[in-house]
Amino acid sequence: MALLLREVIGEVLRRARTSQGRTLREVSDSARVSLGYLSEVERGRKEASSELLGAICSALEVPLSRVLSDAGERMSRLERALDRTEVVSGAATNIDASTKVVIPSRPGIVMAVA
Repeated sequence: MALLLREVIGEVLRRARTSQGRTLREVSDSARVSLGYLSEVERGRKEASSELLGAICSALEVPLSRVLSDAGERMSRLERALDRTEVVSGAATNIDASTKVVIPSRPGIVMAVA
C-alpha cells in the first residue's frame, strides 16, 4: 500500500476545517476555490499547488507550515505502522518473480530459489 502525501494533506485540512465547525462552502468561498475542487483536495483525489494550499490555509487561519508539519508527522506514523504490518505479514520482502536467489545450505550443497 503506497501512502500518498496528497491524501494525508487532505486529511489534515479536513480535520482543521471540521474542528472549526466550518462547511466546505464557507472555506471554499473564503479561499476563492471551487467547492468541488476543495472537496477533491480534502479527499486526497487532487494534488493542490502551493498557491492553492496557501489560500486554503489562509481561509482556515492555519499556517501552511503547521499543515505540512502535521501531515509529515501523520505520514511518519502511517509509514511506521505499515512497516510493522508488512514485517509481521511477510510482505516486506517483495522479490520480483524473475529474481533468482541462491542459498547455500551446507558445504557442497546449493539450493536455488526462483
